[in-house]
This record gives sequence, structure tokens and C-alpha cells, in this order.
Amino acid sequence: MKPVHVALAVVVAAVWGVNFVVIDVGLRDFPPLLFSAVRFLLAAFPAVFFVGRPRVAWRWVITVGITLGIMKFGMLFIGMHAGLPPGLASLVLQGQAVFTVFFAAVLLKERARRVQIVGMAIASVGIVLAGLDSTAGTLAGFLLVVGAAACWGLSNIAMRKAGPPDTFRFMVWVSVVPPIPLALLSVPFEGWDADLRALQHLNLGGVGAALYVAWGATLFGFAAWGYLLRTYNAPTVAPFSLLVPIFGLAAAWIFQGERMTALTFCATALVIAGIAVGMVRRSKKPVVPEAEPKAVTAVAP
Repeated sequence: MKPVHVALAVVVAAVWGVNFVVIDVGLRDFPPLLFSAVRFLLAAFPAVFFVGRPRVAWRWVITVGITLGIMKFGMLFIGMHAGLPPGLASLVLQGQAVFTVFFAAVLLKERARRVQIVGMAIASVGIVLAGLDSTAGTLAGFLLVVGAAACWGLSNIAMRKAGPPDTFRFMVWVSVVPPIPLALLSVPFEGWDADLRALQHLNLGGVGAALYVAWGATLFGFAAWGYLLRTYNAPTVAPFSLLVPIFGLAAAWIFQGERMTALTFCATALVIAGIAVGMVRRSKKPVVPEAEPKAVTAVAP
């Protein structure tokens, strides 16, 4: 990779890692489901009027909008609101790599390679250790974020089946799907009064957090990541996603003083090592090259 593209990949990982701290800030001003709705509303409009049609079947736009936008981010935001710290959330969410391999085997009948199974096992142990590092008050948050990781794995399979030629355009259209359902869910579960109070007492912190997660993490992040995936093959770009939990944990420690225990360090090492092992590809003999569909590489929120 060119140095400028390496720098871009690192910047994207940093933006996505810091995003967890920003989400935590936003959750102080918004109920979680409403905050997620606002995030996608800002990501979708007015961009949707300028990007053109998604150039994939609408069923895939709706499917990814539901699994990624409503289910994954809804559970992530609720889990963090329930008490899971942002640094630990950035780590637990990387369990999506394990779920992606699992769902690919079940739904796409793709046989997992031995190295992927080993990587899944290592990363799973790390996720379990991260759960043990959670206090009793954040156990519900931990389980919700694990559920968010599973929903992310499902959305990865849907994105792979969709095969969007333009990831940025696709994500703008995906962002159109979640706002109304999330807002409607927020009313009975979070209360109309809480939603109205949050909107009436907007401050710079809440607005800034909403703009960051919508424009920074979603629009810039996916646009830059999609550009890198169009310029290089997925195995070249994918390892940079391993930096996301590192930036997430570092940002949580620097900005919020999140405590890093020995168990957290062990969990981090195991999750990152497991994902890295699963990325190892078998070398092929350079005989007759065959066209191979580009896999959708999972990315952070």
C-alpha cells in the first residue's frame, strides 16, 4: 500500500475507535434508541438526494438496514447505556468476526478453514474473558453488545450477497431504513417524555456526538474504507480493522479514565490474535488465475 493509503486506513481505524467514546458522550443527552435514530437520520439526509440509486436490489438495502441499522446499533447503544464501558464495548463488538464466519458456514454453506476455526476459538475465549471482566452491573450491557456483534455478522452476510459496487452510496441508502423504526421503538420503550426532553435540551455535546457518529464514523469512515477496498484487495485492507479496539480502549482510557485490568489486556490480545489468525489465507499456486468475488470486510461502527 502507498504510505498515504496506509495513513488513511489508520485514520479510519482511529475514527471508528474513538467513535465508542463519542457514542458514550451522546448517550448522556439522548435515550439510546432515539440517539441511534438521529445518527442514521443525519447520515441519510441530505446525502441521499445526491448519491443516486444504490444499484443493488432493494431487498438487500432493507435487510442490511434492519440487521445493521436497527438491530446491531440499537443493541449496541442500549448495551452501552446499560453500563458497558466504551473501551470494552469496542473490544466485545469485534466478536462479529466469529459470528460472520459462523453465519457464512450456516447460511452460505461456506466451509470454514481450520485456521478460521482456530481463530474463532481464540477470539471466543477473549470475548468470554471480556465478559468476566464486566461487573455485575454491566452484564446485561455485555450480553446486548454480544447480540449486536451477532447482528453485525448477519449484516455482513447480507452485504456480501448484495455486493454493492459503491459502499458509500449503499450505506447512505441503508441509513434511510432505520430512523423511523428506531424512533417508533423509542416511544414505548424509552418514553415520549424522555425523547421530547432530549430534543428540547440539545447542547453542543449531544449535537457534536450525533454529527460525529453520522458524518465521521458513518459517511467518512465507510467512504474511505470503501475506497481502500476498491483500490486494494480485502486481505490487504482488513488487518487495519484490528486497530479499532486498540484505539477504542486507548480513547476510553485517555478521555474517560476507563480502567484497564490485566484481564482486559489478556482479552484484547486474544480477540485481536484470533481475528488475525482467521485472516491468514492459504497460499495458492499461480497457475490459472480465477475471478473471485471480493468478500465484504467487516468494519466498525
